[in-house]
Amino acid sequence: MSRREASAATTSGEVASGPSGWYVALGAPRPPAGDAEKTSCGLILTARSLGVSHPVLPCGAKLLIKYGDTTVLTEVIDNDLTSSGRQLELTDALAKLIGLDGTQELRWRYASNG
Repeated sequence: MSRREASAATTSGEVASGPSGWYVALGAPRPPAGDAEKTSCGLILTARSLGVSHPVLPCGAKLLIKYGDTTVLTEVIDNDLTSSGRQLELTDALAKLIGLDGTQELRWRYASNG
């Protein structure tokens, strides 16, 4: 890991997990969407919305999220976290889809076109 990568990992609270290209982050479900809740990315959330919130990653970034044996393709839909102590917040529907309950360690990486 270069000095620049190490600095970025320390700043964001995420570190690469070996040569696989996966990052490790604390993730948790965000509270269920309220009536016509609008994200900082300009989307309207519903109870069926699937996506993640991250304070730095750009809106619309495609990510693979891995929790246990489940890997899903999703995207950044918000840049505002509702609670501290985590780097990623998953919509309630996405958290249920992968079986995430409470704040847990999960893995993520950018989705590739290949």
